[in-house]
Amino acid sequence: MKKEYLLEACVEGLDQAIRAEKQGADRIELCERLDLDGLTPEPEIIKAAFKNCNIPIRVIIRPREGDFIYSDSELDQMKDSICLCKEIGVEGVVFGITTKENTLDLSAIKELTRIASPLKVTIHKAIDVVTDPLTELDNLINLKGIDALLTSGKATTWKGGQELIKALIKKSENRIQIIACGKVTKENIGIVHKTIQSSAYHGKLIVGSL
Repeated sequence: MKKEYLLEACVEGLDQAIRAEKQGADRIELCERLDLDGLTPEPEIIKAAFKNCNIPIRVIIRPREGDFIYSDSELDQMKDSICLCKEIGVEGVVFGITTKENTLDLSAIKELTRIASPLKVTIHKAIDVVTDPLTELDNLINLKGIDALLTSGKATTWKGGQELIKALIKKSENRIQIIACGKVTKENIGIVHKTIQSSAYHGKLIVGSL
């Protein structure tokens, strides 16, 4: 029987990755420093998670905390991290880049997506700081090579952002997987799915406490 939706657990380090799989996660977003909303893990952590987990792993590519406007040297660092992920063999990478004008930096995203190929690419919650996420979704679809978009609908919680999340799902027409997030947990996933009807959900507690 095909599952109704995918559960992506946002985890910090190897131990949480292993527990997430045991507790029913379908996919992992691997990070470090979740207190800073997630940074790129050390290479040893990525390698260990890949070796010890049997479910797909997508690695966040985020060199520092704060905004998503990156310098050339930071972009080079992100490219190096993506190349490492390709060498290790994880399923995909997760990143987002914006401009000072509050749009997605499509040129930089295109370049990183090209480097990441054939890995799957998720654009993370950078989409929630841009002025017009629906227009940016069109841009990402036209860019090619983007597999998923992580969003809480420009709100702190899925409930606050539900109308925009639903609009993004409708507009995507399954061309890009819309991963809904924003305090989605094991306890509320039933009502969240009934409300939003996405094909994927993301959270730190999506399969319970780790």
